[in-house]
Amino acid sequence: MSLDDVFDRYQELQCYVGWTEADAERTRSVGGRLEPHFPALIDDFYQEIQQHPNASKAITGGEAQIERLKGSLRAWVRELFSGQYDKEYVARRWRAGYRHVEIGLDQVYTNVALSRLRTGLVRALQENWQGDKHELWETVRSLNKLLDLDLGIIQEAYHAEYSARQQRIERLATLGQVAGAFAHEIRNPLNVVKTSVYFLCHAKNATPEKTNEHLTRIERQVALADGVVTTLSNFARMPVPNLRPFSAAECVQRSLETCPQNPQVELVVNCPATVPPALGDVDQLQIVLSNLIRNAQDAMPEGGRLTITASPAGDRVEIAVTDTGVGIPRENLNRILEPLFSTKARGLGLGLAIVRSILDKNNASLHITSEPGLGSTFTVSLPCAID
Repeated sequence: MSLDDVFDRYQELQCYVGWTEADAERTRSVGGRLEPHFPALIDDFYQEIQQHPNASKAITGGEAQIERLKGSLRAWVRELFSGQYDKEYVARRWRAGYRHVEIGLDQVYTNVALSRLRTGLVRALQENWQGDKHELWETVRSLNKLLDLDLGIIQEAYHAEYSARQQRIERLATLGQVAGAFAHEIRNPLNVVKTSVYFLCHAKNATPEKTNEHLTRIERQVALADGVVTTLSNFARMPVPNLRPFSAAECVQRSLETCPQNPQVELVVNCPATVPPALGDVDQLQIVLSNLIRNAQDAMPEGGRLTITASPAGDRVEIAVTDTGVGIPRENLNRILEPLFSTKARGLGLGLAIVRSILDKNNASLHITSEPGLGSTFTVSLPCAID
């Protein structure tokens, strides 16, 4: 979040609480009156923190750090009554909130500490007020608005840093999962290559047939390892789609041509010419359908029926891939699109994650229905091409 964004946010919050120039003038006018009370309020602020272990554990530098923090708080409170609430003011507030996150101070203690400081400032203002009571309440109201705005910006800083930390944690966790899955998938073909190379290097009087067998094994396993790398690369670097009208029937046919057919699986295709053109990147959507077709065939190891249909649905075109296979357990339905989740003995578990990534980029969606033991239907919904 840039400082320009933070200031825009602050101005939005000012409008929300009804902050005016009159509020700024009121808070500025009482700063000199309240400044003699700042030292006592600040001492009370840190004395109370030290009474609560969960709050004081963020202070690791002893009395020297507390004295530095008191100086920072004194400047912070003095600036509160400056009357100048510009971009630099907001940036300093934001950095103060960000610093609280860095030292590990829980946000709840920032909130209640500011509440305690607010109580002290209002009490001091009331005890030393001379003049119209109505103006006193207006000044208190202005001070409360200002403190609420400060608290809002501090909370924004907490949220921004928390979100950034969570993203870093999730990226590291995903990296660990990917590394583990990749290592598992790549190690198997490497072990086969290793044993074949050992044979070729040490076998005495190996026949040409045996040599050719091991060379073929090496070639096949290298291709398998290359496929794992390609899958991972495709997932990480899916290009921006080239959206254009295309025929659902032609896309289905091209996808079928890339998928070896299981002779035990009956294929039924129902993609009439009356289906309107869809809008999307036909090359990327071919990857989607190829994945769904392969998964459907894998779900029917003993054979069955694979049905592919295309039909209009309002301003959308739907392509459904239905199998009569093993089905998907209910507890897995919400997880099968997650990266690295797989119910198969082999594979990185990126196929359906790639499907979801492609569909998101093509303004499309996927709906899944399944009954264990009866089969599954994966329905791709695409926007119609607009003439």
